[in-house]
Amino acid sequence: MELACLDLEGVLIPEIWIAFAEKTGIPELRATTRDIPDYDVLMKQRLGILEQHGYGLPDIQAVIATLDPLPGAREFLDWLRDRFQLVILSDTFYEFAMPLMEKLGMPTLFCHRLETDENGKVVDYVLRQPDPKRESVKAFHNLKYYVIAAGDSYNDTTMLAEADAGILFHAPDNVIAEFPQFPAVHSYDDLKAEFIKASRLVSE
Repeated sequence: MELACLDLEGVLIPEIWIAFAEKTGIPELRATTRDIPDYDVLMKQRLGILEQHGYGLPDIQAVIATLDPLPGAREFLDWLRDRFQLVILSDTFYEFAMPLMEKLGMPTLFCHRLETDENGKVVDYVLRQPDPKRESVKAFHNLKYYVIAAGDSYNDTTMLAEADAGILFHAPDNVIAEFPQFPAVHSYDDLKAEFIKASRLVSE
């Protein structure tokens, strides 16, 4: 059996932190794993900014409620699910992602969770495990799955390297330049073509 593993933000949905940055006018919150490879550094920066400006989880969730999947994302997932098993491997949080999962038809999602206090202040984040995307693909290999993975950021590259085939999708130029071993595409039609090319079973 073949398994498709996809990143979430930037691949299927808008970048949540960028949307929140635009809503609040805080440019530092626009930083993502496309810019800062070390996820712990990035999240500590984000939590510090939230505390500095007095924002909590309800404020972020209010912005998330206004977001929709990227154009064509739901149709692409429907195409994938007709041909592959599908798992979303993301460094987002269940507290962020679940409303958008409903709009995507509730695909299986592996991600992290946030810790908040009684006032909704985000006090910490809890990783599912270190290097979770790569470790998930390793576990799928132990289950004898053939894995094709796609993502857009630095934190996806270990997943792409561990997979039987890795694809960059909507990746910025800096990531594409640093990881030329992965094919890079920018439309769902081209991503379908790469999945077909990498598959041993799917021909159309």
